[in-house]
Amino acid sequence: MKTTPSTLLIPVELQVRELEPKLLLACAAAMRGFTAMIGPRREMHFHLHTFPKSIYLSKSTTKASRNVFRNLEKMGSKIAVWDEEALVALPPRLYYRHRLSPKSINYVSHLFAWGEQNAELWRQYPNLPNGIPIHVTGNPRGDMLRSELRGYYEDDVRALREEYGDFVLVNSNFHLVNAYHADMNLLMPGPNPGDGLVLSRRSKSLGLDREYAEGFSAYKKTILQSFEELVPALAREFPNYTIVLRPHPAENQEVYRRLGETSKNVRVINKGNVVPWLLAAKALIHNGCTTGIEAYALDIPALAYRTSVQEQYDRDFHQLPNALSHECFSFEELRNTLQKILDGQLGVVNSDDRKALMNRNLSAQSGPLACERIIDVLEKIIQDMSRAPGPTMLDRLKTRVWSHRRRLKKRLRGYRPNMSHNRADFLKHRYPNISLAEMRRRVARFQQLLGHHEELKVTQFANQFFRISRQGK
Repeated sequence: MKTTPSTLLIPVELQVRELEPKLLLACAAAMRGFTAMIGPRREMHFHLHTFPKSIYLSKSTTKASRNVFRNLEKMGSKIAVWDEEALVALPPRLYYRHRLSPKSINYVSHLFAWGEQNAELWRQYPNLPNGIPIHVTGNPRGDMLRSELRGYYEDDVRALREEYGDFVLVNSNFHLVNAYHADMNLLMPGPNPGDGLVLSRRSKSLGLDREYAEGFSAYKKTILQSFEELVPALAREFPNYTIVLRPHPAENQEVYRRLGETSKNVRVINKGNVVPWLLAAKALIHNGCTTGIEAYALDIPALAYRTSVQEQYDRDFHQLPNALSHECFSFEELRNTLQKILDGQLGVVNSDDRKALMNRNLSAQSGPLACERIIDVLEKIIQDMSRAPGPTMLDRLKTRVWSHRRRLKKRLRGYRPNMSHNRADFLKHRYPNISLAEMRRRVARFQQLLGHHEELKVTQFANQFFRISRQGK
C-alpha cells in the first residue's frame, strides 16, 4: 500500500448509524487531499500494522481503547476523538467512568465536540490532560440532518413512502434491558443455577451499583411494556396509517416480531439509517431516544410517550430527546396530540428555550459543515506529523504481533458465555458486508450534493476496507 502523510483512518462500529456520516467526512477529506480508509472498527484494529502513519478518528476514549491507542502511537499515528454517544450523554458521574479513561485520553491529540454542552462536559473531566484542544465543530451525523444534504436520502424517502404509505414511526431504545444477547443487559443470568440475576459487564463499566441497576432496569422494562401496549392501540386508533416499529439495532428482536403480528397495519423493520425513515414519516414516537433530537433537527414532529416517570433516571438518560418533543403522559394525550399532527394543526415543539437547548447541544447546524470544520483541524495535525519520524521496523513488527494476538483473543472470547458482543452473529448484525459497487454509488451521491466535479477513486482491500482518494493518489 502506498504511504502518504495524509492518511485518515475512519473506523465504523455500528453501520446503520455511523457509516454514511463518516463516509461524508471521507469524501470531503479526500477532496482536500487526504486518503481516507474506512471500514469496520474491530477489523481495522486487527490490521493496524498494515496502515501507514495516519490520523485515527476514534469514536470514544474508553479503557478498552488504551492498547489500540498505544500501538497507533508506535506506528507514528495521531489520535483524534469524538464521542459517538455524547449527544445524549450520561450524567458526569457515570460518563467519566464509562466513556473516558485517564490512561487512554493521554494518547489523544485533539477532541471534537458535538456542541458546547459536550465540550463543557470534557472540560470538567478531572483527568483531562493539560493543553489538549477541544474543538466545538459539531459532528458529521449532524451534517446529515441539514437541508443541503437531505437530498442524499431522496430516493430512499420516496421508496419508503411508496411501500408503506402514510406512516407513524415508533422507535425503541431498550437495549439495556432487551439486549441482542442476555449478557449485554444491565442485569444478566448468573453463571451458576440459582444465582439469579447479577450485574453485567455493562453495568460494571458504567459504575452502577446493584440498587441503581435494578431500579433503572425495572423502570426501562415498565416503559418497554407501555410501548408493547401502545403499538396495537395505535393500530386500532389510526387504521388508515401504517405503524412502523423500528427496534434499536442492539436489541433482541423477538418481542417486536410478536408485536408485528398484532395488527395488519403494524410493520417491524430495522434496516438502514434512521434519517430517511424520519423524513418519510408523519411523526415519531419515542421515549428518551436520540431520534427525538434528529427529528427536531429535521422539522419532523416527535412525541415522547411518558406514561411512567421517574425523574432521576429520566434526568440521567432521557432529558434532551424528551425536552425536544411533545411530552405525552397518557395514551389519550398522545392520541389527541398525534391526531393534531396528522391533521396539520401541530408541528414540532417550538420555543426560544428549546432552540437554545438544541444549539447548545449541536453545533454546525448552519454555515460550514461539521466535516469541513473537522478537516480544517486535521490539516493542522498533518503539518505537525510531517516533521515527525515514521515507525521503526521493530515498532511495526511489535504492532503486527499485537494485532494477531488481539484477533485471536477476540475470537476466542466470542465463545465465552458473558462475551456475546464478540460473537460472529452480533458482529455481522452490527456491520453487515457492503459491496464496492454500493460504496461507489454512495460516494457519487455525496459528491453530487457537495458540488464536487472531480470523481473520487474508491478501491477495496482486505475484503472489508475501502480507500477513498482523489484520482492519481
